[in-house]
Amino acid sequence: MELKTNVLYYGDNLDILRGHIPDASIDLVYLDPPFNSSRSYNILFKEQDRWSDAQLQAFADTWHWTPQTERAYLDFIQTGPQKVAALIEALQKAIGRNDVMAYLTMMAVRLVELHRVLKPTGSLYLHCDPTASHYLKLVLDQIFGPANFRNEIVWKRTSAHSDSKQGARHFGRVHDVMLFYGMSQDATFNAQHTEYDVGYLNGFYRHIEPETGRRYRLGDLTAAKPGGDTLYEWKGIKPYKGRYWAYSRAKMEQFERDGRLVYSKSGFPQYKRYLDEMPGQPPQTTWTDIPPALGKERLGWATQKPLALLERIIAASSNEGEVVLDPFCGCGTAVVAAHKLKRQWIGIDITHLAIAVMRSRLETTFPGIKYEVVGEPKDLGGARALAAQKPDGRYQFQWWALSLVLAQPVGEARKKGADKGIDGVIRFLDDGGKQSRQAIVSVKSGGVGAKDIRDLKGVLEREKAALGLFITLEPPTRDMTAEAVAAGYYHSPLWDKDYPKVQILTIEDLLAGKKADLPPAKPPFAPAPRIKVKEGKQEGLRL
Repeated sequence: MELKTNVLYYGDNLDILRGHIPDASIDLVYLDPPFNSSRSYNILFKEQDRWSDAQLQAFADTWHWTPQTERAYLDFIQTGPQKVAALIEALQKAIGRNDVMAYLTMMAVRLVELHRVLKPTGSLYLHCDPTASHYLKLVLDQIFGPANFRNEIVWKRTSAHSDSKQGARHFGRVHDVMLFYGMSQDATFNAQHTEYDVGYLNGFYRHIEPETGRRYRLGDLTAAKPGGDTLYEWKGIKPYKGRYWAYSRAKMEQFERDGRLVYSKSGFPQYKRYLDEMPGQPPQTTWTDIPPALGKERLGWATQKPLALLERIIAASSNEGEVVLDPFCGCGTAVVAAHKLKRQWIGIDITHLAIAVMRSRLETTFPGIKYEVVGEPKDLGGARALAAQKPDGRYQFQWWALSLVLAQPVGEARKKGADKGIDGVIRFLDDGGKQSRQAIVSVKSGGVGAKDIRDLKGVLEREKAALGLFITLEPPTRDMTAEAVAAGYYHSPLWDKDYPKVQILTIEDLLAGKKADLPPAKPPFAPAPRIKVKEGKQEGLRL
């Protein structure tokens, strides 16, 4: 199979990995799989034998033990890599059939595939939290080999939690964990550097050169072992007992000519090391210098990670032109970071809502960007197939259809449920640009009739909305069209134009390029700040 890059895939990442990603074709994998660690441990570890697929929410931040999970578990212990399968079977016997075991089963299957697609020089970063990180490390050790474990990175994602004020009997939970594995000892790694903190600067670089204002520290010029010309006297001074000069006489003379030597009261030389010549401090395994996504970067996505976090990972473990894969890409931070750093990228997500958010983010962040979306319906047959998917096809269809008219889904973006007749909204300014008005969007994937249009008109009246769009997979009846026409028109004072108050749009029409007749509207998602891709090498970023 041929590898496509700069592409967003809609679908189950397991199917995408097996059907579209060749062996040894990826340089870096970052994944942040959803898992509801905010639930109590008693619930997470509760046995679940009778869940049905219909009970699952398409983008809920959790996994459950379902018949599908049971089938995946049995298949994996029979056909998966022997050591990994044995571990999963042992874990199931130890902790039972529950949310945690479902999560580990579904992750093990995918981690085996991710290991397959990585190059020998590739790396994987698994973002998780302490609820399941210890179990995941066992799985990763079996797949990658314990010798290829690089680091457990602790990212402090927030400053403090006041859980104790609500009666919590534990310390504040403020960090996530990233498990970092390489495919081999040859895995790519580019040293990164961060700014020195104030305490370090004041403690070590406390000297300031009067002539230039440059800050510097004093370094030792001796070494514990001899090597070459290291036993000479320098201006009558020898190294301390048991020590040797770290540099040859010729090098010391060069330091003297360059003004790099500073002498103590006893005449002992020390080396002047300027702060502005230092690359910065290498990140350690505890990252406290990257705050969560804030301000204009924040898109309203509950699990959004900051761009700086992904930039550090991508810069450290890949090079320009190489391929970065995020199989749970959510709102697309890894994809944006990869494009900014001039990597090729692949993003996969199982919801059309996430694909819509990523499309909006990419096009706002990088105007004119060229990329491909694979898996979205291209014709009426594809739309029908999407709506018929189990268990959540009609919700996936709804989110996809809303993206066709650039509508914002209502309610919490990751949950399904009662919508009070409103599936999406489109907001626009009117009345001289002072008042925000809205068009309400209703989406139907099944049979439709005039009652649906009357219901939409009732919602418009209840919500005091200006306009209503009715998106339907099936063609409208004559009575539906008559009901829509009877709704009359909305007059826009700002644009001095009349718009049909209720508009029926079929999926077939929308795929053919038809647009809703609306005043200029606000973007459906929070606009991401633009980013200019910088020229020049970027392996050694200072973040």
